[in-house]
Amino acid sequence: GGPGVLRAHVARANPLWREARGDIDSLVVFQGEQAYISPSFYAAKAEHGKVVPTWNYCVVQARGRLRAVDDAEWLRAFVTRLTDRHEAPRAQPWAVTDAPEDYIATMLRAIVGIEIVLKALTGKWKVGQNRSAADRAGVARGLADAGIRFEACSAAPPALPLT
Repeated sequence: GGPGVLRAHVARANPLWREARGDIDSLVVFQGEQAYISPSFYAAKAEHGKVVPTWNYCVVQARGRLRAVDDAEWLRAFVTRLTDRHEAPRAQPWAVTDAPEDYIATMLRAIVGIEIVLKALTGKWKVGQNRSAADRAGVARGLADAGIRFEACSAAPPALPLT
């Protein structure tokens, strides 16, 4: 087996699903946190001045075969699982069955499923992991002071790439 299967849905008006009537190679990019990093954030600036600006980021690329799923039963099951998962933490979770059946049927006709059987996942984290602990702390502080949320700067990057 490969790394898994991505499932999603798009509006029927979205031309993507029509292009995927047969299986097609696809690339999905999940863009994570990103931020400009000022040399002023680095402790090394005061020590020796050998610093330049950069851009820190996290990204994952998912490659696989994409197919459109225009099947009412598949969509109902998918939307039900998706809803159940995201509503589970709520005190009073909403369920697909809470809405009138004819309304749900109308909504389901407005979407088409997308399924991507993954062949590869590739992750890239450029979060200053090559910098000293003092520089990394300075970046985390500098971003926090600027009101920029970038949790990857205060956590260690994964030890192994996602390939």
